[in-house]
Amino acid sequence: MTAEVTMRVWRGEPAGGAFVDYAVPAVDGEVVLDVVHRLQAGPAPDLACRWNCKAGKCGSCSAEVNGTPCLLCMTRMDELPRAEPVVVAPMRTFPIIRDLVTDVSFNYEMARRLPPFAPRPPEANGAYRMASIDVARGQEYRRCIECFLCQDVCHVLRDHEEHKADYGGPRLFLRAMELESHPLDTADRRALVRDQLGLGLCNITKCCTEVCPEHITITDNAIIPLKERVVDAAYDPVAWLGRRIRRRTRRPDPSPLPAADDRSPDKPASGVAGRQ
Repeated sequence: MTAEVTMRVWRGEPAGGAFVDYAVPAVDGEVVLDVVHRLQAGPAPDLACRWNCKAGKCGSCSAEVNGTPCLLCMTRMDELPRAEPVVVAPMRTFPIIRDLVTDVSFNYEMARRLPPFAPRPPEANGAYRMASIDVARGQEYRRCIECFLCQDVCHVLRDHEEHKADYGGPRLFLRAMELESHPLDTADRRALVRDQLGLGLCNITKCCTEVCPEHITITDNAIIPLKERVVDAAYDPVAWLGRRIRRRTRRPDPSPLPAADDRSPDKPASGVAGRQ
């Protein structure tokens, strides 16, 4: 007798929905996305599911399997408990569009707030120079496939709706650190991520790192260094003293001379009060 597996899939729209059970034959070597495709070809032809490459590189098929945010194409069926239904649900943090498809446009809207890469002028020969260690550091950040699983599992976005408007989340902090650590970049985004993107709300629980399919150490290599840079800029006593000294020693621009017709014996020749 052929073994069966029960797929408990969430079906619905923004107005509401429910989980529906589907019993399908178990096939060796399948991933969850394979079973979803079999459901679409059989008992659930109208099941909505976003996917593209089926190779863990496009980040399209993000969902939650048995409560864990993951890529459907990288979650093997033989690694899930066979005695229990396999629960497939959309990402909880984002609004439902239909069935397993969610609206992730929030992430792109927040990304627009971050100033883009602003390189310094090239050297005299028209080229740029970068140290090998700086090149290697940036490679990890660029592995991100924007699956937004880190955003889905982040407790600030997941459980605190009141912070969503002013919190960038792990994906945006990763991007900010990629730019801030680039040796050719000239923009300063530290005040922005502190005051407008809510970096201080992250309490570095490392849940974003745990679900990253590209194994990017988001917390240790991006969020914590970004926090350190923000603190250095705002609270470092040496930097603070330097700013105070620069303010004291900076001379104000001289006031422009008044027009010849405006001068009178009672007015000094410059905008500064004359001596008696």
